[in-house]
Amino acid sequence: MALRTQISERQRRFGAELRRLREAAGLAVKDAGALIGMAGPQLSHIEAARTALDPERLSVLLQGYGCTDEPYMVLLRNLGASDGKGWWSNFKGQVPALALDLAESEDRAIRLDNYETLHIPGILQLPAYTEAVYADGTGKWDTARQIDFRMERQRILTDGKQRQFRFVIHEAALRMRFAGDEVMRAQLIHLMEIAELPNVDLQVMPFTAPKSAPFSASFMLCDPGCPELATVILDGPKRAEHIADQTELTAYSQMFQQLSAHALPAADLEMALRGLPNRDSWGLLHHLLYLLQS
Repeated sequence: MALRTQISERQRRFGAELRRLREAAGLAVKDAGALIGMAGPQLSHIEAARTALDPERLSVLLQGYGCTDEPYMVLLRNLGASDGKGWWSNFKGQVPALALDLAESEDRAIRLDNYETLHIPGILQLPAYTEAVYADGTGKWDTARQIDFRMERQRILTDGKQRQFRFVIHEAALRMRFAGDEVMRAQLIHLMEIAELPNVDLQVMPFTAPKSAPFSASFMLCDPGCPELATVILDGPKRAEHIADQTELTAYSQMFQQLSAHALPAADLEMALRGLPNRDSWGLLHHLLYLLQS
């Protein structure tokens, strides 16, 4: 079988997990390969995501590595068996490969935690807002297709797969007016509508948050239902970094919990109508909307 010349983040993660399990079991590549009748260099190619591994051999390897976590093994088998195709496949060659990897990671997740500092989270953006984000140009990529792609990503909010979303958005992102006042008014209204979805918790980190230095880097944690196979995505203007190191995953998970704890309570229209004694995210969104309308 020919070795891959293009490797997706899903394929890379599958290989990295096999390497992590092998090293945890204390086996050399040569000895692990012998478990499945494979030479060491062949297994090295699999761990480097340059080629695939069939499900039968994967099961033997997992047994040899002493893996007994059934939910983890099921998800790992799915990770290795997936062909990587989905709605994003229609955009191949029309958007950066990192965008395709991002959409695939989001699609696998059943829980997404997203912290944003200067922009509205991508899957909450309106088309006009996204167009303003891309106003400085996207290089060789067609802006219209970039916008179409971002809008398609939003299907996971209501696709019926019982995903849970938690957003913490810094107040700075809500006060940015680069898209124009009219667009920001529509965007704030859209956020308030999204906040009413039963599977969405939307919080605002106010400038006045006490005892909390602002965390400067935006990030998203995609959890497919098993913490060991979660992924943290740092999505920058030129590249996206996917983090799978277990120590860093734990650190980012804890960081999001801290950010959520320091942010205003989640936006909730029903509670807002009851007149909460304390300031909440809904109240701040409504206040910012009022400032734009005045």
